[in-house]
Amino acid sequence: MDLGIFIPIGNNGWMMSKNAPQYMPSFELNRTTAERAEEAGFDFLLSMVKLRGFGGETEFWDHNLESFNLMAGLAAVTNDIQLFASVALPTLHPAMVARMASTIDDISGGRFGINIVSGWNQSEYAQMGLWPGDWYYEKRYDYATEYVTIMKELWATGVSDFKGEYFQLDDCRMSPPPRNGKVPLVCAGQSDRGMEFCADYGDYQFIIGTGDLDVVRSDAARLMAAAETSGRDVGVYVLFQITMGETDDEAEAKWQHYRDGADLEAIKFMTGQAELDTAGATAEKITEMQGAFNLNIGPIVGSHATIASRLDEVSEIPGVKGVMCVFDDYPPATAEFGAKVMPKMESRA
Repeated sequence: MDLGIFIPIGNNGWMMSKNAPQYMPSFELNRTTAERAEEAGFDFLLSMVKLRGFGGETEFWDHNLESFNLMAGLAAVTNDIQLFASVALPTLHPAMVARMASTIDDISGGRFGINIVSGWNQSEYAQMGLWPGDWYYEKRYDYATEYVTIMKELWATGVSDFKGEYFQLDDCRMSPPPRNGKVPLVCAGQSDRGMEFCADYGDYQFIIGTGDLDVVRSDAARLMAAAETSGRDVGVYVLFQITMGETDDEAEAKWQHYRDGADLEAIKFMTGQAELDTAGATAEKITEMQGAFNLNIGPIVGSHATIASRLDEVSEIPGVKGVMCVFDDYPPATAEFGAKVMPKMESRA
């Protein structure tokens, strides 16, 4: 089973908590994480695209690096690990992204891929005058289909005369091509339409992990059903928040400490409750909000043996090709996972 890391391109990682490690994103932080991941034997790294944060006391995700530039830098200082950058489709033309990808493919020696973000968060694009309009909510996968078709044409043939509803190209040229005439594509849509898009055009589908692995099985089965129709080889990468300790109790205490420090101001902005008076909220509402402090990414909390066993369970789910890990404190947690969890995983034997 492949193992990857959602690297810290934004401040404070993936926990809106005053008690979690606080840090700014930097190339040095991500380089150190990448080097430790490669030493540990991880298979891939992925950087998100985030254009507007959630604020709050922790200024959550108010500070972000740019995904393609970061991965180009990491491509030059790593040797074996697969690298994925993320593109928000409304922000860049597909012909430019195709050329950017070909360039990083060259830097990395064929280790580069793209995470396709169709784009749904209007505020991220409206701030730059790039929101296409409310029609985009319903049509974004049609838009994405044209977008990816153009990139694949340019990578495969070096030319595109594509004429569609959203893009019209006239003898558009691109050379040199990527090493294999293509780059792998990751998708993340959880809807049936999103799954169909991945089955038709992607290579990997990210799904959000959960403590109930029957949900993961169901989501993976939906992708496999769509892939059976498309006749393409695609697989699932499952996203989990990993919190480790020497014992289960130690890990649980750490997790609860993070939850207790939930940044409710950032959470209420993220969840669209910007007008909620947190000070006057009921204990029940605060508890509910605290539960979203890690963006509802499925947590795996426990000792190294517990985490290894749980991930081995995930590896047995039909359609699952890998897991992408989210950590609290990236460089040390990356090394710890490699040294103490991976050797215990039968799926990595």
